[in-house]
Amino acid sequence: MARVVKGRTDSVVVVGAGLAGLSAALHLRGAGHEVTVLEQRAHPGGLAGRLDVAGHLVDTGPTVLTMPELLEDAFAAVGARLADHLDLVPLHPAYRAEFADGSGLDVHTDAAAMRQEVAEFAGRREAEGYLALRAWLTRLHEVERDRFLGASFDSPLDLLGRDLVTLARLGGFGSLARAVGRFLRDDRLRRVFTFQALYAGVAPADALAAYAVIAYMDTVAGVWFPRGGMRAVPRALADAATAAGVRFHYDIEVVGLERAGSRVTAVRTATDRFPCDAVVLATGPAGSTRLLGGAPRRPRPLRWSPSAVVVHLSAPRVVAGLGHHTISFGSAWEGTFDEIIRRGRLMSDPSLLLTTPTLTDPGLAPPGRHLQYALAPCPNLDVAPIRWDRVGPRYAEEIVGELVCRKLLDPGVDVLAVVTPDDWAAAGQAAGTPFSAAHTFTQTGPFRPRNLPFREGNVVLAGSGTTPGVGIPPVLVSGRLAAERLRR
Repeated sequence: MARVVKGRTDSVVVVGAGLAGLSAALHLRGAGHEVTVLEQRAHPGGLAGRLDVAGHLVDTGPTVLTMPELLEDAFAAVGARLADHLDLVPLHPAYRAEFADGSGLDVHTDAAAMRQEVAEFAGRREAEGYLALRAWLTRLHEVERDRFLGASFDSPLDLLGRDLVTLARLGGFGSLARAVGRFLRDDRLRRVFTFQALYAGVAPADALAAYAVIAYMDTVAGVWFPRGGMRAVPRALADAATAAGVRFHYDIEVVGLERAGSRVTAVRTATDRFPCDAVVLATGPAGSTRLLGGAPRRPRPLRWSPSAVVVHLSAPRVVAGLGHHTISFGSAWEGTFDEIIRRGRLMSDPSLLLTTPTLTDPGLAPPGRHLQYALAPCPNLDVAPIRWDRVGPRYAEEIVGELVCRKLLDPGVDVLAVVTPDDWAAAGQAAGTPFSAAHTFTQTGPFRPRNLPFREGNVVLAGSGTTPGVGIPPVLVSGRLAAERLRR
């Protein structure tokens, strides 16, 4: 069992009302702690941010929601029900995939529907390969769920055990690209089940096969969308926490921590002081490093994931055949990852994610308009210190032009806003990336920055920069793990 913070933890201050901080607050309150949440923005959400432009309700953060049972767990911690706070709509298909050769397929989470889709797309042999891949992904998730994704680590020795042996037998420590290639020969299908490695900040050829569990989450377990937009998720979590007695303070920036020896005794803002027995920092690596006055030493500096440019659009109409989420793959694949991860260049043949939430919830845009987001992976600021104030508007035009050329976007779209690595950096994200530290082998599991950064002390971390990692499901889990470190 992972170590817990010694001493009193009755009163806890959570810094940051993003999904990790909200999850921590709910689990802490459910365990009987007095909880105060301090958030510098005017509303909850953190990176799951929001922007209202000309009647369009824009979500500026994540758009893909999987594993809603983790949200259910957070609500249940305080005796609440997800169904009473959120209306989650399952997306069928989960994605629409479009390829440079003009082909396309719908990615279904139902096994029979996807088997038929693959058979028509690439033949019976690939359809049987898909079923075998699905079984492998499911088994991988079963092995990883509790021991690897749902646990804190104090030492690499914590990995040792029967599950580690099983994971090794499943090929979890090999290459993701090679593992998926054992089941599928069609290069297009391989992309559908390996592009998720970008969420982990590495190329499919370099990613551990264990990260195929991300493909399980969205191609097997399913993708959902909350009515009212993704912003509805943090709002609902905050409402449930408030009803349970958690105190929230918005528009308030934390400037320092007061200490007595190794323990933090209070959290300070510019105008107030909040005494506490323990602290959860759900601020991201940059914010936690600033407040702690440094980070624990590592043999080598953290390597950050690629970033992204997001273009928010208003369209008069939607091209026929689009899914709620449409992935447009360029001809290049390995070269694309090399450009944005190693060479610090913009994609010469981009693969893009186009999200059209008004296909599911028309109320997110004014009558007669559609809301769309185009996401283009790009280098982070450490790899390529690009002058985004100059490059950003031009690159946004190139993204729109490329999607119009691929007949995925109506040429009459208007740009509502453009988000670049500079904006992520201004929001406090290290290296200007919203995807935090890359999930390389030396930054995975017990080698990732731990949620208990110092053996002695009462500060715990939550969020994508710590255990278990990046994405809505891991971030929600990180909040629960932070709360468990503060068991009384």
